[in-house]
Amino acid sequence: MTKKLHHLLVIDDDTRLRTLLGRFLDENGFNVSLAKDTEEARKLMQETLFDLLIVDVMMPNENGVEFTNSVRKNSRIPIVMLTARGEFDDRIKGLEAGADDYLQKPFEPKELLLRINNILKRMSVVSDPKNVCRFGEFTFNLAESRLKKGEEFIHITDSEAKILNILCKEKGTAVSREKLSSLCGGIDDRSIDVQITRLRKKLEANPKQPHYLQTVRNHGYVLYG
Repeated sequence: MTKKLHHLLVIDDDTRLRTLLGRFLDENGFNVSLAKDTEEARKLMQETLFDLLIVDVMMPNENGVEFTNSVRKNSRIPIVMLTARGEFDDRIKGLEAGADDYLQKPFEPKELLLRINNILKRMSVVSDPKNVCRFGEFTFNLAESRLKKGEEFIHITDSEAKILNILCKEKGTAVSREKLSSLCGGIDDRSIDVQITRLRKKLEANPKQPHYLQTVRNHGYVLYG
C-alpha cells in the first residue's frame, strides 16, 4: 500500500471533476479532501493543515482568484489554479494573486500530478532547516533569497541577497572583502561596503553600532545572532 505523505485540498464547484480528481490523487498516494466552494474550503482549512490547494477559478460567490489573494495574506501554502480555456486574464490574475502554477481545462491528470510533485519537491527544499538562517528576529531563506523579520518580508536587492547568503553560510566567521567580491562575481571592495551599509539599514536598530552585521578589523564582515 502506498504511504500517503501529503494532504491536498481540491476546491471546485464541478462535482464530477472534483470527485474524479479526488479519486485520481488518492490512487497516486495523496490524502485528499474536497470542497465545493471557498466557504467550505475555509472551514476545512481551519481543521486541517493542508500541503497544497487545487483551486478552480470560476466558482460561485467568491472566485478562485479572490480566494487565492485572501489566502496569500497570511499563508504561503502552494496553490495550483485550474482555468477554463481562453481565460487568459484569469490566469495572469491568479499568478499575480500568488498562485504557484496553473492548468488549463481540459487537462491530463498526469500533468497535474507532475506539477504537484514538482511544487512539493521545491517546497521541501525551501523549508529545509539547512536552507534557513536565523539571527535575532530575522530569518533568511537561502533557497529563495527571502528575508523576513518575524512574519514581515523585507525587500532586499539581488546583490544584498548574495552577500547575506555568503555571510549566513559562514555565520560567526569573518569573511574578507576579497572573498565576498569573488563570490559575488568580482564586484569591487567599495561596492561591497555600499551593500553592507544598505543591509545594515534594513537589519540594525542602529546601523552605526551594528549588532548582527559587524566589521572585524583587518578580517572583513561577520554575521552574528
